[in-house]
Amino acid sequence: IPERSHFDRKHYFYPDLPKGYQISQLGEPLCIGGYVDTSYGKVRLHHIHLEEDAAKMHHAVVDGKKVSLIDFNRSSVPLVEIVSEPDIKSPEQAKEFLKNVRDIVRSLGISDCDMEKGSMRLEANISLSSDGSLPPYKVEVKNINSFRFYANAMEYEYKRQSEILDKGEVPIQETRGYRAITKSTASQRGKEGAADYRYMPDGDIPPIEISREWVNDIKKRLPKLPGEIAKELVAAGVIESAAKIIVNNPDYFSFITAIQNLEPNMVKIAANDLVNKKIDLSTTPDEYLKTKKAKAGEKITDESVLKPIIEKLISDNPALVEQYKSGKTGVLGFFVGGVMKATGGKADASKVSTLIKALILK
Repeated sequence: IPERSHFDRKHYFYPDLPKGYQISQLGEPLCIGGYVDTSYGKVRLHHIHLEEDAAKMHHAVVDGKKVSLIDFNRSSVPLVEIVSEPDIKSPEQAKEFLKNVRDIVRSLGISDCDMEKGSMRLEANISLSSDGSLPPYKVEVKNINSFRFYANAMEYEYKRQSEILDKGEVPIQETRGYRAITKSTASQRGKEGAADYRYMPDGDIPPIEISREWVNDIKKRLPKLPGEIAKELVAAGVIESAAKIIVNNPDYFSFITAIQNLEPNMVKIAANDLVNKKIDLSTTPDEYLKTKKAKAGEKITDESVLKPIIEKLISDNPALVEQYKSGKTGVLGFFVGGVMKATGGKADASKVSTLIKALILK
C-alpha cells in the first residue's frame, strides 16, 4: 500500500458515462502488487484501485424498434477493481482464483459478491502465446456474471483466437461481450489504449496520504482469511471438503470463527453439525455451545447401568462375539448401536465402546 494515492479522470465518450469522463486511478492506485494462492500456483496482482461505476446499458426492442436504454441507478457508485498479472493459464485456474478472491472479499465484509445483483462482476483479458511471452494484442471480454461463464468465455476465445493465429493473422484488439445462450463472445467495440483515454489528475479530489501507522492499525484489526481458516479446520480434524463448504458460506464462516474464539476444542463437532445442517443459524454460537455441554452432561457413563445391557447383547449374539475375537472388529458397531438404542441415545459412545471390548475379551 503506497504512502500516497490520487484519482485521475479517464476520458471516453459512451452513453453510460454522460459527463464524458470517469473518476479512476492510473498512476497512483491504492494498492500495488500482492498475490492470491491457487492449487495451480500463485496469481500475482498488478494493482487494486477505486473508480466510479458507469450506468447500465439495456438493449431491447420497444414498439418493434431496437433501442438502447440506460439505467443510471448505479452510476458514480464507487467500486473496487482488482487487476491480475497474466499468470492464469487455464479456465480451471481462473475459476479457482476468482472464487478465492470472492471468499476473501466476503470475509472482510467488503461486499456480498452477489453476481446476480451486480455486486461482483468479472472481466477477462485473453490473449494467446506459444512461448509464454506477452502477445502484441489483448481481447477484453465483458458482461460475465458467473464463474462458469468466465470459463466458457476463456474456452471460446481460445478456440477463436487459435483459428486466427493458425492462419498467420493477429486477432483484433477489441472489447467483446459474452453471450450466455450461445456460450460465445461477440465484438462490441475497438479496445482503446491508455493514451486514448487522455488521463489527467482529478482536480476536485486531493491526493490521499496513507501513513504507515494507519496501515499497521488496520492490519491489526483484519480477521483471518478463508484459506487460513480452512487450514485450521483441517488441522482440527475437519475433512477438507467440509472446511471448503464452511469458508464459502458467509453464515457458516462467521459461526465457526466465533466457535474458534470461544471453544477451540469444539470446532470439529460444530463444523460437522454445520455441514450436516444440524444447527439453526438463528442460534448464537454461545447458545449452541451451552446446549452441547448440557447434552454432554446428560450422557450415561455409569457402568452399573451400561454393563447389564452389554452383557445381554453379548449373550444373545455369540456368533458376532466370535467374529470380533477372530479379528472382525467392524462388528463392534453392532454392539454400540444396540446399547445406544437401549438407552435412547443417551449412553456415552466412547465409554460404551471401551466396556464392550473389555467384556468380550475378558
